[in-house]
Amino acid sequence: MDCLFCKIVEGTIPSNKVLENDHVIVFHDIQPAAPTHVLVIPKKHIASMNEVTAEDMPLIGEIHLAAQEAAKRLGVEETGYRLINNCGKDGEQTVHHLHYHLLGGTRLGVLTSLSDSHQ
Repeated sequence: MDCLFCKIVEGTIPSNKVLENDHVIVFHDIQPAAPTHVLVIPKKHIASMNEVTAEDMPLIGEIHLAAQEAAKRLGVEETGYRLINNCGKDGEQTVHHLHYHLLGGTRLGVLTSLSDSHQ
């Protein structure tokens, strides 16, 4: 398999880890879009949110708990952060391994240019 994130999981590509447990790794994004920008990924290869099964629900919970812990360690737990999962072409998913972007450290702008409801 030629998956960038699987290579990070196996350690053949280095990463700047925030935390790691038996199921999840959180590491700094190499192209940050905010002062705090980390990726939260399962160690298990799942191509996208569309491939998540009922059996994966405990893993999804582990991902969210890891995101909470990462936000705490990174100092954005109280000020706020955004947790984003991109899925598919129109969702701008560029790495086909389930992952979440945790962004914070500043007031974040609108979610899309299609709506001003969060300004």
